[in-house]
Formats: sequence, structure tokens, C-alpha cells
Amino acid sequence: MSTSPTHADQAEIAVDVAPVEGDDIKGRSPWQLVLARLRRDRVTMGALVGSIVVILLGILAPILTSLGVLDLSNHEELVQELGSMPSGSMGGVTGDHWLGVQPGTGRDLLALILSGMTTSLLVAVSATAMAIVLGTIMGLVSGFAGGRTDWLISRVIDLVLSFPQTLMLLSLQTVMVTWIADLVGMADTASTPKLLFIITVLGFFGWPYFARIVRGQVMSLREREFVEAARSLGARPWRLYTKELLPHLWAPILVYTTMILPQNIAQEAALGFLGVGVPPPTISLGTLLNDSINYALPDPAYFLFPGIAVFLMVFAFNILGDGLRDALDPKADRQ
Repeated sequence: MSTSPTHADQAEIAVDVAPVEGDDIKGRSPWQLVLARLRRDRVTMGALVGSIVVILLGILAPILTSLGVLDLSNHEELVQELGSMPSGSMGGVTGDHWLGVQPGTGRDLLALILSGMTTSLLVAVSATAMAIVLGTIMGLVSGFAGGRTDWLISRVIDLVLSFPQTLMLLSLQTVMVTWIADLVGMADTASTPKLLFIITVLGFFGWPYFARIVRGQVMSLREREFVEAARSLGARPWRLYTKELLPHLWAPILVYTTMILPQNIAQEAALGFLGVGVPPPTISLGTLLNDSINYALPDPAYFLFPGIAVFLMVFAFNILGDGLRDALDPKADRQ
């Protein structure tokens, strides 16, 4: 004879199978998964903090200079009578000048480095933005259109990549700077035309690499069901690009941005070091390094501190880019 459970037994069973509060399984969005991976990676978090500090210092340096917190004026009393080497040890390091002063002028080296960071970031961010925008547009059109359009854009990419970037910067600067100066109504010896020239060349020769990445991503996405569904409903190409494809490209865009940015910072510093960067009175880290060569032996601090600044900027953004690439990899948690 079978027996049915009593009301007390049913209540006990219900208590046993009831979910424990706080143990509910909750789904997480892809962005939440990325943030979770980033929080576990202390090296990347440190690079993120360092990158944010660099950007904030670059933004605040002109403001602090206008407020008088950063002093870029000459202080001849801080250098020796012959007008060259700073008085004191370690390049004139004191409580008022934490990194010493510039030989010959006596200007505060910390203020010079922070102002140089502003110029380097301005060039690098602008050139990176130009490369990302051009690369995204060309990669989207090439990967989605296919056929002759894809062939033509691919050949343009090959053509641009065949020119060495540094050689073009050196060979085109005289003609291009003069043309840009006439276009903006300024003298060709001013800093603005040279800045615009460097940004244009770095951005123009940087977009093909990213266009290839976007093209490959789009070619794999254009056959997906959501794209086919939007196309069958009569969606125009502009909507397919902006609403269906572009939201799925934010991960490679973010990673590539953090990787190309330090390359442009290093490139701008290299141009200044070669003496073809931004002309005075604009301050850049490359021009500081170029000037410091003359004092490398008697005043090594003048060469050391700007070099460390360039190294830390490039290093922080490179580590951040590697960490973001790993965090955005969906297979990262399976290792």
C-alpha cells in the first residue's frame, strides 16, 4: 500500500530544495566579464592607473602653467656664470626644483617634461584618432562590399604600406609644412603647421594596419544571421555599417587604439630627437632629448629624466594594450 507524503513532509522537502539567498546564478554581460578579467590582472590595472595619470598630467600641464604653478621662465641665477651647467648636484635638484633645471636657461625640468608630455599626447592622440577613423571606414566598406570595391581598397592599403613612414616624414616636411602654413595663414616657421603635418603623416600611414583588422572582422560578421535579417528587412548600407557591424567592432578598436598610441608617442619623440620635430618655442619630449645630448656627460640628469618620461608613457600604454587584448579574449577564462 502506497503512502502519500504529509503536509509536514512536503514543507520539509520545500525547505530542502529552496534556493539559498545570494546563491542565485546570474548571467553577466560581456562588458562585466571584461571588467572581471581586468580586476584580476594587477599588472594591467597598474598600467591603467599609470595611463590615466599620464593623460591627466598632459591635460593639466597647460592649465597649471597659466596659473603659475608650473614655471617655464628662465632663471639664469640657477646656472653657472658661464651660462651652461646648473649650480649644485644632480642638475640642480632642490626642494623647489625636484628634477633639476635646464642647462643654460635654468628653467624647471619638471615643468618642461610635463609640457612636453602635453605636446606628445596631442600629436599621438590626434594621429591615432585619424588612423582609427580612416581605418574603420575603409575596413567596413572593403569587408562588407567585397568584389571590386574590396580589391581596390586592398590595393590602396598595399600602396600606402609600401612607403616607409619615417622617410616620408623627412622628405615631405618642407613642401607639406609650407602648404599647410599657407592654408592656415601662418608662417612656415610656426609650431602649428609642423604639428598638423606630423599628425597628418602619422595618421595617414597608420590607418592601413587597422583597416586590415576591421576588414577581416567584417568579412566574418557579414554572413551572420542578424546581418542577413537586417538586410532582408531592407536596411540600407549605412544602417548595416553603424547599427549592425560597428557595435561588434568596439573590442578591436579599443585594443588597437591602446597599441598604436604608444607607437605614435615614440615616433613623435624620435622625430624631435632627430631635430625634425616640433620647433621652438613649443616644448616636446623629443626636442628635450635632442637638446640634452649636448649635456649628456656633464649633466646626465637632463638626459635621464626626459628619457624616463618617454619610457614610462610608452610602457604604460603598451602594457594596457596587452591586458585589454587578453581581457577581451573570450577564451581567456578557459586557460
